[in-house]
Amino acid sequence: MNSNTCNFYDPGTNEPLSYVLNKFGQKVGLPLPDDLPTPPFPNLETVHGITCRLEPLKVHHAEDLLYEMAENDSDWTYLLTDRPKDLNEYRQLIESYNKFHDRVNVGIVDNKTNKAVGSVAYMRIDPTNCSLEIGAVNFSKAMQKTKMGTEAIYLMMKTTFDLGYRRLEWKCDALNERSRSAALRYGFTFEGIFRQAIVLRKASGTRNRDTAWFSIIDNEWPKIKSSMELWLSNENFDKSGNQIKRLRDLIKEK
Repeated sequence: MNSNTCNFYDPGTNEPLSYVLNKFGQKVGLPLPDDLPTPPFPNLETVHGITCRLEPLKVHHAEDLLYEMAENDSDWTYLLTDRPKDLNEYRQLIESYNKFHDRVNVGIVDNKTNKAVGSVAYMRIDPTNCSLEIGAVNFSKAMQKTKMGTEAIYLMMKTTFDLGYRRLEWKCDALNERSRSAALRYGFTFEGIFRQAIVLRKASGTRNRDTAWFSIIDNEWPKIKSSMELWLSNENFDKSGNQIKRLRDLIKEK
């Protein structure tokens, strides 16, 4: 079989996709080992970081999250659910999340206060194809644009690739500029937009959602991992806690 390239381009490298020719002369994807390991389902235990830790999301996190998310309806605009109005609704929401069998829900706990300050999830978990998604990202004001917010996503990403997954996805409403910017900052590659992907039914009304897709694949992760670790290091912050180098710049320098 001969390795060649075709006129479709990899969005991550801007280079033609690689392929081989099978015995019929057809272009097919590069071969993988027949005994390629199937990664385990990410049955999350507590994952410890410096500023925060990840815990399986449980109903006991609801009280902290309700307080942290109080009156922040705008933070729920692009999520698939509305903001719970009281503690009982928040508990019910977490219980409904935990009924999905292809989803692992994660509470983000501030190590200083031991309070839950955000939530996130592994979604579209597909061990057979070595792929999963980080989604349902909901950061309180205490996490937004902070070292803790970046570390929480870093811990999710590191766990994914440590388990042996080949592809990590990030999807969001195509009009959610903050989420799209965050994905690019974390090193994800924009892959395109699925038009009219979702009919979003919320209390504010029913609307169309076009979905933007991003990904990181396993051979990209080492560079992103080392860049995130450099960004998170104490040496990258001044005495006032301001970053010295931007994460995007560190990734570009690698």
